[in-house]
Amino acid sequence: MSNLVLSLVSTVTKQVKANFVRRTKNVMAVQEKFLLSLLRSHRDTEFGRQYGLAELKTIEQFRDRIPVLTYSHYEPYVERIAQGEPNILTPEPVIYLNLTSGSTGKQKLIPVTQRSRQVRSQVNQTSTGFLAEAMQRRKLPLGKLLVTTSARVVGQTSSGIDYGFVSAGDLRLNSKLYRQVAVQPFEALQVADSLARHYVCLLFALCDPQMRIVGANFPVLGLQLSHYLESCAEDLIHDIETGEIAPWLKLEPGIRASLERSWSSNPHRAAELRHILKTEGRLTPQLVWNLSAVVTALGGTSNFYLERFPTYFGDTPIFGGIYASSEAAFGTYYELNNEGTILAVNAGFFEFIAEDQWHVTEPKTLLPCEVTPGNYYRIVVTNYSGLYRYDINDVVEVLGFYNEAPIIVFRHRVGGLLSSTTEKTTEFHVAQVMQRLQQRFNLTVENFCVTLSEHEIPPHYLVNIELATGEQLTHAQDFIQHFDRYLQEIQPSYAVKRPEPIPPPRLRILASGSFATLRQQMLQRGIPESQLKFPHISDDRHLLTGLPIEREIDME
Repeated sequence: MSNLVLSLVSTVTKQVKANFVRRTKNVMAVQEKFLLSLLRSHRDTEFGRQYGLAELKTIEQFRDRIPVLTYSHYEPYVERIAQGEPNILTPEPVIYLNLTSGSTGKQKLIPVTQRSRQVRSQVNQTSTGFLAEAMQRRKLPLGKLLVTTSARVVGQTSSGIDYGFVSAGDLRLNSKLYRQVAVQPFEALQVADSLARHYVCLLFALCDPQMRIVGANFPVLGLQLSHYLESCAEDLIHDIETGEIAPWLKLEPGIRASLERSWSSNPHRAAELRHILKTEGRLTPQLVWNLSAVVTALGGTSNFYLERFPTYFGDTPIFGGIYASSEAAFGTYYELNNEGTILAVNAGFFEFIAEDQWHVTEPKTLLPCEVTPGNYYRIVVTNYSGLYRYDINDVVEVLGFYNEAPIIVFRHRVGGLLSSTTEKTTEFHVAQVMQRLQQRFNLTVENFCVTLSEHEIPPHYLVNIELATGEQLTHAQDFIQHFDRYLQEIQPSYAVKRPEPIPPPRLRILASGSFATLRQQMLQRGIPESQLKFPHISDDRHLLTGLPIEREIDME
């Protein structure tokens, strides 16, 4: 039955992908059709009446009438939706509210309707179709998926609408399909405790011969899964051998009972894993599974973490899935080991704000056919979540075109900037620098964050790093000098302002476990584990306060 379902999923998603490819050959016609259809269906909403959507018949009329908007404009509407008022931003009932992670600012609530859910699902199916064809070309076997993302909702509004993170909403709204293609029972994803959830997911995945794909929202979560596999190896093998589920796990009683009914011993598999552990000294995804792909986010600062993937995943191909947020789906990945995404032309109406318009109150926008490869843009979306000309503050680079559709890659958020004076250094800049430094010094950095010194004017860049276990930095002075040199090569504005007025950077080597402490602090602030993204730059000068510093090195 599982093979039949997987084959059917592959066939259906390849057809969805083929339909999408046809749309990329006539992008502006597709975009215009999408927008005018949305305006017709939303014209009698509260927002539609206020802005006269019924009067808008062309793309230009729409752009002239509706200003580019941020979440602060939508917040009063969403509050009314949460209280149960219908027909505010969307004519369809709101069935769920996506809660943004809040890792880069205040958490937001985004309406989800049946139609917006279907549109997002179509982007996921398109991506799956591209993945299935890419695997077929490489003769990689199709198989089941391991994910460890929580499927728990955060709560309910006063009117009874569930709200939670987009990943949980996606899993819950597609639970029937998920139960067919995943290696672990759906109940495993309803476990609250992170270690317990990962542990039981690993138990089922280690015993399923069809396990072929690991899914992780972000690469850092793929590394975390690998750490759990390594650190819990003995306990996992014991439970596989005996058919138990470790009594020390923090499992809700009802969920434990359900999982135990689905679980049974597998002494033969336990013996295989024990042999691997004895001969290799540890368990890793590459050693315990015959993986076809890892699906995880690409772009932004992902490369910093992906550099450590070969240690755990070998040369397993990486596929990005979809480029999406709580607010919208922006693009579909189309090749293995490629960070570019094709603009999801059937999932929203998209506009782009060029860099020379970023500080304009009412910026002019470009259409998908008007962007230029090599340039950076803020992306603006109108979609069935009731967002109209919404500026999410994502900065994307246009890499080229797939037929007529732009190929884009996420680089950083607009708010993710660091300036000692006015240079505007981004996460993408410092991530590239750290990649070069690790290669030059043959060094593995567990994690890092560049902040600014507190008292000097202008402030110094503080390069805060935590070394991976067993690593030593014997040439710290050389390290910080090369940081300065590489950042000047990568960031032209920084180069112009060094050495005057920007003072020389300083290196801080943090004690082992510092970023684990920071992670716990972020989780305690309400940022969900599945959406947690460590900031690699921060203008919060107290972000790392209290973390022990082993050494601080001034640049000579």
